[in-house]
Amino acid sequence: MKYTNPILSGFHPDPSICRVGGDFYLVTSSFEYFPGLPLFHSTDLIHWEQINHILSRDSQFTLTKEAPNCLGIYAPTIRYHEGVYYCIVTNVGGPAGGNFFVYTTDPYGDWSDPVMLPFGGIDPSLFFDDDGKVYYSGTDTGVFIAELTLSKTTVEDRIQIRCEHVGKQIYAWNGSGGNNPEGPHLYKINGMYYLMMAEGGTEYCHMVTIARSDSVYGPYEACPHNPILTNRSTDLPIKAVGHADLVEDQNGNWWSVCLGIRPLGYPFRHNLGRETMLVPVTWEQGWPVVGMNGDGHVDAEIETSLLPCTEPACSTPAECSRYLPGSSFTDTFDTAAMHLSWNTIYNPDHTLYEFTENGLILHGNENGLSSSDVKSLICRRQEHFDFTARLTLSMETIPENGEAGLAIYMNNRHHYEIAMAVVDQKRCLIVRRQIGSLRAVENVIAYDSSTVILQLTGTRESYTFAYCGDGQDAPVTIGSGEAQYLTTEVGGCFTGNYIAVYAANADAVCKKFSYDIQ
Repeated sequence: MKYTNPILSGFHPDPSICRVGGDFYLVTSSFEYFPGLPLFHSTDLIHWEQINHILSRDSQFTLTKEAPNCLGIYAPTIRYHEGVYYCIVTNVGGPAGGNFFVYTTDPYGDWSDPVMLPFGGIDPSLFFDDDGKVYYSGTDTGVFIAELTLSKTTVEDRIQIRCEHVGKQIYAWNGSGGNNPEGPHLYKINGMYYLMMAEGGTEYCHMVTIARSDSVYGPYEACPHNPILTNRSTDLPIKAVGHADLVEDQNGNWWSVCLGIRPLGYPFRHNLGRETMLVPVTWEQGWPVVGMNGDGHVDAEIETSLLPCTEPACSTPAECSRYLPGSSFTDTFDTAAMHLSWNTIYNPDHTLYEFTENGLILHGNENGLSSSDVKSLICRRQEHFDFTARLTLSMETIPENGEAGLAIYMNNRHHYEIAMAVVDQKRCLIVRRQIGSLRAVENVIAYDSSTVILQLTGTRESYTFAYCGDGQDAPVTIGSGEAQYLTTEVGGCFTGNYIAVYAANADAVCKKFSYDIQ
């Protein structure tokens, strides 16, 4: 069978995976977006369905508004042990930040409030040894390991887990000498302890290294063919691969999920964020050998006969009540809750969103797209280079400083948008671009109707805006902007671009949204 990387396209970095019977569960970082930690399910490692967000309540976490795209929910690890699913993560910069874990007996249901842990650093991981002991690994000045004592009780048919004791931190291994050792994971395989981590920074020199020991605390022996996974100094289309996790399938075959990027072209700039990749793993002389050809690379197409021989949980969006990443999507806003594919930026002001029989009403506050504060905005990941997004929008009245529309959004200083607004006391459509401190209205056209279909089309080269009014058969193009200026290398840190629906200083009714792959 041949499959294509990425298996999760668009902004899905730092993947972690576990298996429970014939079911695989995968989680990725979410940074400043709410809800946090999208959770996915698969039975074959290739077809994934988003089933939940692990952090879905304000009581679980508070996101900082500082440094967009750089802070928030980092590098989760998901594990399963004795009927309980655990997810451990760092909230970087949050008012009640730090390292914590949440847990559940039902990954489709609610996850617990955080159990805070007294560790600095980032990228925590949990390891359950076969003797019943539990270990934490994380990165501070180096990679350290500490034993945890967890207590589990049942109160009113609900499991409650607490951390009762934390052992001494033992610095175990700092990698092969690359900068920014991060994302450590502990495993026990065939009686040996393996410590795997990422090095080289999460850019184009990213890589994965591994070491082993017969003791959980080491000393650790480095793999002689480190790095076991990297695409640095290659001409492969996927770059910056790293931050990996291992999983064994039900047939005894091993796999690694990792992050990687797909640049628009040369010079390298990427706008989809860090995406999730899958590579096969074999074992030789007690060491993992990664990649289709055992070369330690992530290929865009991988041929293998080792995938689990099961049918995917669902195969088309029409059959799925949740969300299939990488698929076309339509939302008519006819439910009383936000679809799983939507996010807000930071913890939302829930009064800004109202579901009605006519659609979703966005109650715009004073914060527009360029504000660093909470906005009246919902957004979903850009998952493909080539796509068309359409929004049917209605605004009965528009204050002088009000607007609502459709945007391609990287952060508050890098975005393009088409919006219904008022200019010189006349209703109109505007196209605007902001690139850093450069902000300009590119086009203004008169528009008398209260309802409009706004269109955003993306390619590797550009984002193009169009509209379709009453009685129009074909959309009219009224502006565009270069894709290269909405990239991590130009304007951001760690996230990819989002397609956003927003309102500012006005109320707007969202009647229909669609995302179609070109």
